[in-house]
Amino acid sequence: MPDAAAAKPRSPRSLSGLLPFLRPYRGRLALAGLFLLLAAGAMLVFPVALRTMIDRGLNNDPGTRIVALREHFLLLFAVAVGLGVFSAARFFLVSWIGERVTADLRNAVYAHVLQQSPAFFESTQTGEVLSRLTTDTTLVQTVVGSSFSLGLRNLVMGVGALAMLVVTHPRVMALVLLVVLLVVLPAMLFGRRVRRLSRASQDRVADSSAIAAEVLNAIPVVQSHAAEQREALRFAAATENAFQTGIRRTRARAALVAFVIIANAGLMLWGLYQGTQAVLRGELTAGQLGQAAFYVAIFAGAVAVLGEVYGELLRAAGATERLMELLASRSPVVSPPQPVAPPVPAGGSAVRLDSVRFHYPSRPQTAALADFALAVAPGETVALVGPSGAGKTTVFQLLLRFYDPQQGSVAIDGTPVQDWQLQALRARIALVPQEPVIFSASALENIRYGRPQASNEEVHAAAQAAFADGFLRALPEGYATFLGERGVRLSGGQRQRIAIARAILKDPPLLLLDEATSALDAESERMVQAALASAMRGRTTLVIAHRLATVQQADRIVVLDHGHIVESGTHEQLLEAQGMYARLAALQFMT
Repeated sequence: MPDAAAAKPRSPRSLSGLLPFLRPYRGRLALAGLFLLLAAGAMLVFPVALRTMIDRGLNNDPGTRIVALREHFLLLFAVAVGLGVFSAARFFLVSWIGERVTADLRNAVYAHVLQQSPAFFESTQTGEVLSRLTTDTTLVQTVVGSSFSLGLRNLVMGVGALAMLVVTHPRVMALVLLVVLLVVLPAMLFGRRVRRLSRASQDRVADSSAIAAEVLNAIPVVQSHAAEQREALRFAAATENAFQTGIRRTRARAALVAFVIIANAGLMLWGLYQGTQAVLRGELTAGQLGQAAFYVAIFAGAVAVLGEVYGELLRAAGATERLMELLASRSPVVSPPQPVAPPVPAGGSAVRLDSVRFHYPSRPQTAALADFALAVAPGETVALVGPSGAGKTTVFQLLLRFYDPQQGSVAIDGTPVQDWQLQALRARIALVPQEPVIFSASALENIRYGRPQASNEEVHAAAQAAFADGFLRALPEGYATFLGERGVRLSGGQRQRIAIARAILKDPPLLLLDEATSALDAESERMVQAALASAMRGRTTLVIAHRLATVQQADRIVVLDHGHIVESGTHEQLLEAQGMYARLAALQFMT
């Protein structure tokens, strides 16, 4: 997230971003508000009942005093029962809303992030997104499901107590105004510092989460370099930074809480002292003093709670802003308002790139492709060859419309990719990446990811075509075997064959193979090459390969260098041309 955003002042108004998530539950919110008002009303009635008991129940003659006291105590108990029932109903409804809104918010943020183009992840760490989905949504849940309701309840009670003091004890009103001036205003000044430190604390927690996510996804590399201690120290430094920032925030909030409690207690005790003097002078009855003291205590307690809730609201405001920043991010790659859906071709898709110029957002000064033009006929197999960084993978990313070129056009089946509905475009393309992705699920579900509605028999047929059926059936539970996170229970070649089976099951008119056999041994490679030859028949295939032995049978080989096509032809033609391809072949085939 941008650093500038962190510098902007935060306020509880930022919580207005939650309104769209609260709106569907306005009925429950209204009911919770009703119970809140009833509970606050019961609390405000309590001092009146107490005053009546003191002034009337205790001043009756001995014969009727016991009966009167019993009635007054029953009245007080009825008020307490009402307070308990209304408070419980409010608590349940508000907690339900908090849980529901938090779940909806998590779902919305996650679904939105999934729609972002790869450009988004060039500037945003995955660990930071995970921190938003966990830490920030937990803060929001605390506020929506507890703190906000608590603050609103105390606000109603504080205003109610203030109103009752105005009506019953105007003289005490001066004391209450003094509480407002001497407690609330300094608390607001403290709140500004707490607000800044709350956002900083959340930033530091996100930093440590990002480090953890990055390292845990690269455990084999970390351990192969014996870097466990180094990475542990790096994470410890990040968590220590978060701890120190959190301590500064806690210190500021502790000072705020101490000030509010001491100021409230001092002012309330001073007011009680003045009240007892008034009782001794005959200006107030004991019941009136008790009632006034009770209302002052309610008001002072409400102010203290509101100060604490305000700090929670500030923390949640920072968390909400960060979540809203994620939701406000817009992918530069979106489906058009009126997408075109060309018919599915019978013999593979036609591919055409014309005068394409493309820079990655993170490298705007370097052209990944420059004045690039390529036409692939339906059913043709074209191999893309060249040194690392030549632009081969970029061609695949433009075809899948992970990015849009700055100049030129990319078309499939005669229709520019910008005119396709994204899901329809990508449904016609199967990609087998160099690093196969295996999900934490069974082998069956991993292959079925290519076509979720496929039957078990179709999955088995795809696995057989990719020469994966044998080792899958040999697993402890066969196709139902859980493969572990990122397929840690499989070898590299086995993971690659599952990825190939997934692409075969998808059965698209356009197949993209990015070093699809790079992780296979010689025997497995021969089997998979035969399977791929069968899978490629009748469809257009683009193959990226550094090992030239895998592309010799391609209909055409296109050689790229620094984003340009420098050669094109068959294996034999390019060898005769004695250009870059011939030099690469000589380096690989020489013994």
